[in-house]
Amino acid sequence: MMLASRDPVPISRKDFDTMRRFVQVMWRLKRHPGYLAGLKDVLPPAAGIEPAAPSVLMGYDFHLTPEGPRLIEINNNAGGLYVGGDEQWLPQPDLPEFDLPGWDAPLPIRLARMFPPEWRCIAIMDEDVRNQFMYPEMCAYAELLRARGRAVFVVSPEEIAARDDGLYVGEARLDAIYNRHTDFYLESPTLAHVRAAYARGQVQLNPHPRSYALLGDKRRMADWWREGFLDALLEPGEVDFIHRIVPECRLFRDMDEETLWRERKAWVFKPAARHGGKGVVLGKGMSRKRFMALDRSDTIVQRYVPPGSVELNGRAFKLDVRLYAHGEKLIALAGRVWRGQVTNFREAGSGWVALEPR
Repeated sequence: MMLASRDPVPISRKDFDTMRRFVQVMWRLKRHPGYLAGLKDVLPPAAGIEPAAPSVLMGYDFHLTPEGPRLIEINNNAGGLYVGGDEQWLPQPDLPEFDLPGWDAPLPIRLARMFPPEWRCIAIMDEDVRNQFMYPEMCAYAELLRARGRAVFVVSPEEIAARDDGLYVGEARLDAIYNRHTDFYLESPTLAHVRAAYARGQVQLNPHPRSYALLGDKRRMADWWREGFLDALLEPGEVDFIHRIVPECRLFRDMDEETLWRERKAWVFKPAARHGGKGVVLGKGMSRKRFMALDRSDTIVQRYVPPGSVELNGRAFKLDVRLYAHGEKLIALAGRVWRGQVTNFREAGSGWVALEPR
């Protein structure tokens, strides 16, 4: 991975506390039975399975503005904590003034504790895993867990075999899969055996489809802006808080096309089913041809919130912030710095940075 600076980037304590509170509000919303009931008609079958544990490393991504943090998206298989070299894992700040259960333990221990002790045999799975940008990080997680007595395999779906009693890598029967694959609903043919074993309760999956369905699917941000939806579930103050942190989001198909085209510079257009900035188009730079080619049924329109900025080594970079959570518990904090329209690490000097709330 790329560490852009060895010096931590300062952020305000107030912004950090606001982002931490948002994670806790989302956790309460996710567990509210009325929330699941209100979405039952739009969720796929895999999301109906009750998971055994909170999702590993939910990533809450924010832009910091003069008015406070604004959520950009929620990631279900957030990466970026492994930086290699002597430090291995991204340095984390000491935060004794905040009530953060477990934060006093070093980051590797916090990471390992997310994986239940009964998961003795684990596959870390991604599509074409050895060619993934995050493959070194997945191997680092494998070593972290092996050092604690687990059997761990870093594999592509094709390397997992289905038998009558469950899923295997070689002769090892899997207890669980740490899922880094971005087909969160397990809908592709290459994941059919994983989907079937998960549905039969033969293997645990984490992050799991329900977590993605309730928080990570970008269409949920549009639901949070749907008239009256949250009001029936949360206290008015919490609804106002969510609407303050989450920029206005709508489904393209619910908006007037000509009005949206005229006002496009105020919006960001995002494919609901993709991640990591893939397919994201800023309205201010979009041509009419590109606008007309957007999939109306699968595009989220979000009010544009510019990223924050930071100077590193005499150069200005854009900055966003990621909080990593396991349930309501904060696991880690990281920043990304980059140049260009959307988050990428192609520019020299870009990458991950440690953060220091001050």
